Parts: sequence; structure tokens; C-alpha cells
Amino acid sequence: MIAGAKLLWEPHTPGARGPKPVLGVDRIVAVAIGLADAEGLGAVSMQRIADELGFTKMSLYRHVPSKADLIAVMTDQGFGEPAVLAEGGWRDQLHEWCLLMFAVLQRHPWLLDSSLCPRVWGPCELGWVERALTALEGTGLTGGERLDAVATLTGHLRAIAEQARNSSTPEADFSRTLAAVMAAHGDRFPSMAAAFSDAAEGGQDNALEFGLARILDGLAVLIDRRSVD
Repeated sequence: MIAGAKLLWEPHTPGARGPKPVLGVDRIVAVAIGLADAEGLGAVSMQRIADELGFTKMSLYRHVPSKADLIAVMTDQGFGEPAVLAEGGWRDQLHEWCLLMFAVLQRHPWLLDSSLCPRVWGPCELGWVERALTALEGTGLTGGERLDAVATLTGHLRAIAEQARNSSTPEADFSRTLAAVMAAHGDRFPSMAAAFSDAAEGGQDNALEFGLARILDGLAVLIDRRSVD
């Protein structure tokens, strides 16, 4: 069975009778997410979680069969329930969706790693995609084009979130380094020096919104073309 499938889609529910279990999936996953938030995904291990909870590692496996299953459930819970988008046109809704998704990636940077692991998608993660696809309904785009649009937007969000993972102001940090290089070697790269100087006057850290606007502009052109065809 694909990692996480049973825990995500067929969750074990304790019986109504008898004492509630001291240890369960939700408690294990909560500790795992806490570790990942504080120290990164690499800090998450069954032994570390067992130590944090005061149980043996083998006792965790009674609830979570493998670390792959754990990562799958962590990822879905990390994304959380998809936000309800405000009413509006497809562009406004997708823009809002992107900002909300970016906030999730900033809140749980380890999702950039865990979401690349082979696993089945859970209801929360699929719910986010469902929201974005719903925003594009009625635009004339095919199902494949709508999926590609969401993938393109997600790729942009991931790229910016990756840059921000180790810095709260990634462009500003990069600019400080590049400024020194341009001061010493700008004559060899005149176009870069001119663009960098102009960007410095206009402010930094605009890559998220700039990229979103350009992707949405492109989608608008395609959607308009569909309405004419």
C-alpha cells in the first residue's frame, strides 16, 4: 500500500467503550510536526518522537506502521484544511489562494521537503488543489490546462519559499552580496550592473508578487483566447 494511504483515508477510530488510548496517531504526528517546525524534517525520527513522548519506539509502530506513513500524515496535516476563498473572479481567487498557500509554506518550511516524498495525497492537500481548480472552472481551460496552471503557480511559490527558508529577506541578502561583486566587477557585466542599480532604487523582495502577476497575466491571455475561439 502506498505510504500513508490507510492512515489518511481510513483513519483508525478507537471504540466508544473502554479507556481512550494514551498514545495515538494524532499525538505522534503533533510531536513530529513540532520537531520539524523547530529543527527541520531531518530531526524527525521514530526514536526521537518516542523519547519526546516517553514511550518505546516499537510502541509508535502500533499506530504508525513506518516513517513513510508518518511523513505522509505529517504533510497532509501540515497543509491543513484549505482556506475558503473570497468571492470574486478567477484571478482574484487564485491570487488569494497563492498567498494563503505561501503562508503555509512559510509556517512549515519542511513541507518543501516532505511534499516531494513518494506518498499518497491526503484530503487536506487535495482540498487545496480542489480550491484552485474550482476557481478556474468556467474559464474555458481544459482539465489538463487547469492542472498545469496550478502546478505552475505552485512551482513559483515553492521557488520563493525555498529562497526564504534560510532568510526572512532573501532578495535583500542576495543584493548585499551582489552589490560587492558589482562594485568590483560591474564593468564586465554592464547590463547586470544597470539592472541591479535600477532594482535597488525600486525596492527589493518583489519576486513573489511579480511572478504571480506574470503567471496570471499569461493565464488571462489564454482564457481570453478561449472565449474568442
